Amino acid sequence: MRPPDDTGHRSASNGHEAALPGSLGDALAWLDRHVNLEAIERGVAGRAAAPTLGRMAPLLAAMGDPEASYPVVHVTGTNGKGSTTRICSTLLGAQGLSVGTYTSPHLERLNERLVRDGQPIDDTELEEELEALAALEAFLVGREGWTVPPTWFELVTAAAFRWFADIAVDVAVVEVGLGGRFDATNVAHASVAVVTNVELDHVQILGSTRVEIAGEKAGIVKPGSLLVLGERDPEVAQVFLDEARSVGAREVWRRGGDFDCVVNRPAHGGRLLDLRTPGGAYDDVFLPLFGPHQGDNAAAALAAAEGLLGAPLAADVVAEAFAATTVPGRLEIVGRRPLVLLDGAHNAAGAAALATALADDFAALPRVVVVAGCLRGRDPAELLGALGAERVALVVACAPPSPRALPAAAIAEAARGLDLPVELAGSVPEALRLALGQVGPDDLVLVTGSLYVVGEARAAARRLGCLPP
Repeated sequence: MRPPDDTGHRSASNGHEAALPGSLGDALAWLDRHVNLEAIERGVAGRAAAPTLGRMAPLLAAMGDPEASYPVVHVTGTNGKGSTTRICSTLLGAQGLSVGTYTSPHLERLNERLVRDGQPIDDTELEEELEALAALEAFLVGREGWTVPPTWFELVTAAAFRWFADIAVDVAVVEVGLGGRFDATNVAHASVAVVTNVELDHVQILGSTRVEIAGEKAGIVKPGSLLVLGERDPEVAQVFLDEARSVGAREVWRRGGDFDCVVNRPAHGGRLLDLRTPGGAYDDVFLPLFGPHQGDNAAAALAAAEGLLGAPLAADVVAEAFAATTVPGRLEIVGRRPLVLLDGAHNAAGAAALATALADDFAALPRVVVVAGCLRGRDPAELLGALGAERVALVVACAPPSPRALPAAAIAEAARGLDLPVELAGSVPEALRLALGQVGPDDLVLVTGSLYVVGEARAAARRLGCLPP
């Protein structure tokens, strides 16, 4: 099962018959028969429909509203929400809390999306959750106003909320799949709502301007919640301030005033940060993640944790948590000599952040061979152009393993348009092998353009012995 880069909200337009699975393989096959962008492309599901929470609410109500049994930190944003979610979870775990973490998409296995105290759900528990949902779907379709079954993402989200209740987590940190207002995760009532930033992405679904997109993301702000607002642009930020006032949020903490990363410098293996929150100052904190943008994510995550707990965190707890943070697929090193770096940048803002990270954290490796693959609707020239033609020695073009893949030839055409040398590969593993054959021990291989490509390359790196099994 491959991870959709877009975890958006799709529903079948015609009949769907649920079958109770009897093993994890059957359960995953049952899940994959539900609508997502992949299913639509393969012709095994209906057309996309308007976004709605009309299926999630009765589904969770039938399970006793598990999402209401623990406080929720809800994280949205165009970029950085996955990193912020993981950092916040690690901080809360370091406080001694049992933390459920829900992220999307996964890189290699569905289990990665549902995490308890840093450990993904095991196969047996995942099978149990999906079996329960299959039985419930069979009961509910045709009742409770359901005219169509839930989507793939809705079912996975419901499984996460139910599992977190089953294992009695103290808190859940939940990443929005797409947008916010109509995202399946938004059935939860956030104690703390976090917004990392707003950029242009998924414009066909969320809106064509940053203000319109902000209006969708602002939907996670709930009555009585604390809003941790990372967006700095005054016009865009005002959308969230208006939403907070309208729904009766209890407070708003803004980046630059209430919290911030005030010092952010590269260090061996990551970043060294000075952070400020309403409750305290945390200086010379080491974060083993690359890129200046991770300082902004760290500040938002720290503010969110403090806001949930209602008190500042001890400096040693923050240091311990940050040092233990990992974010797979985001400027992740999976090989050395040559350095092999994976990053899922797939929009303009992500490409710019990646380019800044290369200049700031990896300037000592001037020769870069790029393995690049994108989905349709993405601009490979934008991605490659942001990296800088002066550093890119070669582009190895490949197609992501997805029905929505942009052909490798289109990647190659974009590279040639930037006067970059290019070679084509028939698959992501082949592209990685080809790239490794073109570099010396002091060069950099960068795999980017899509989380599909990153996930496939990560699995290939594991087979090569770069990652543990």
